Amino acid sequence: MYETIVILKALTEVAGVAMIGQGVLYVLAGSKRDQNPIYGIFKTLTMPVMKATRWVTPRIILDQHLGLVAFLLVVVLWFGLTVMKIRIVLENTPPAA
Repeated sequence: MYETIVILKALTEVAGVAMIGQGVLYVLAGSKRDQNPIYGIFKTLTMPVMKATRWVTPRIILDQHLGLVAFLLVVVLWFGLTVMKIRIVLENTPPAA
């Protein structure tokens, strides 16, 4: 179980960093961001998160706000996985003498 949590936590970290990078390039590259190959890589990395977020959220959430909602979901998932990891470590650590 510990290994699964570590892997899921690492995947959420990769998704979060890719979303931050995509957001920075969104601001810096402006309207030419779709021609930027790095932006394309970030977009490919974050596409599964965006699709999952669109599937989970109601239609009232606009597409222009979907990135922020997806990032917040990734952050909440990361915190949850961190709490689970800490709990497992503390449960399996022998008490101090």
